[in-house]
Amino acid sequence: MTPDHPKINYGKTGILIVNLGTPDSTSWLDIRKYLKEFLSDRRVIEVNPLIWQIILNLFILTFRPSKTAKAYKEIWMEDKNMSPLRYFTERQAEKLSNQIGNEDLIVDFAMRYGNPSIKSKIHSLQKKGCENLIILPLYPQYAAATTATVCDEVYRTLMKMRWQPNLKIIPHYESEPLYIEAIKSSILKKTSEINWKPDLIIASYHGIPKKYFDKGDPYHCYCHKTTRLISELYSDIEIKTTFQSRFGPQEWLQPYTDKTFETLPKEGKKNILVICPGFASDCVETLEEISIQGKESFMKSGGENFEMVPCLNDSEDHISLLKHLVTKNL
Repeated sequence: MTPDHPKINYGKTGILIVNLGTPDSTSWLDIRKYLKEFLSDRRVIEVNPLIWQIILNLFILTFRPSKTAKAYKEIWMEDKNMSPLRYFTERQAEKLSNQIGNEDLIVDFAMRYGNPSIKSKIHSLQKKGCENLIILPLYPQYAAATTATVCDEVYRTLMKMRWQPNLKIIPHYESEPLYIEAIKSSILKKTSEINWKPDLIIASYHGIPKKYFDKGDPYHCYCHKTTRLISELYSDIEIKTTFQSRFGPQEWLQPYTDKTFETLPKEGKKNILVICPGFASDCVETLEEISIQGKESFMKSGGENFEMVPCLNDSEDHISLLKHLVTKNL
């Protein structure tokens, strides 16, 4: 190497765990910026992009940020100045690093939408000498609108890099035994804390438009597979799969979680436990949509007891699962 050659770091492996994302704050502008990035993704919204951008900019981004900001304010961690999703994703990366990280193995995290971006973290890891890169999207059940769009952003970033790392992407882990065991343990922990027995457990997954499923997206099948495997391991209480967070007028995967909450008490199911196996961290969809809105709807419809099992978050079981997923791909 010539004396004027810049120093080049090399020989390291980077582990990048990736979650969906979060606004930087609950301000209208930050919420709008986050929604614009998220809803401009053509894998998320499969509509003619010219028509969609008109609808998005003239209508949705004018009115929806206020509603979304209100939801985030309900669950925002003011003492840490961040959303729960950001907090738990940071903790997951930190704890995973404590278990497997070393001088040659660097663990970090990124968000598909918002900050820190996938692009910034890939460049950061490359500058630190990471010649190998393992991406772990924190979506147990593969969907084009989640896992695939993480892949898209990773590839877009690499396309513009002159010196690229070797790449491996961990695609999905809906049937990984450690994952199923962790969900079962979280159910047992919650049932040991309450003084009533659930009539039913609702396994609520984020929905996708039905037309995505009709076009061949395997997400629906992966969700039902996860529920079946949990039921085989934990058969004390019936577990029912539902889908939440639908958006717009088109038909989404059914049964809908919110409609199910409204009808269960009429069917004699007045004591329910809710799990959200598709979410790696508690977020606005679990804490506000389920624990607040969902519970209120269920109780107003005649329900008596309602509890949500926390997501795996930064629990010991979850970190063990992430460690397993990463180490078998090293």
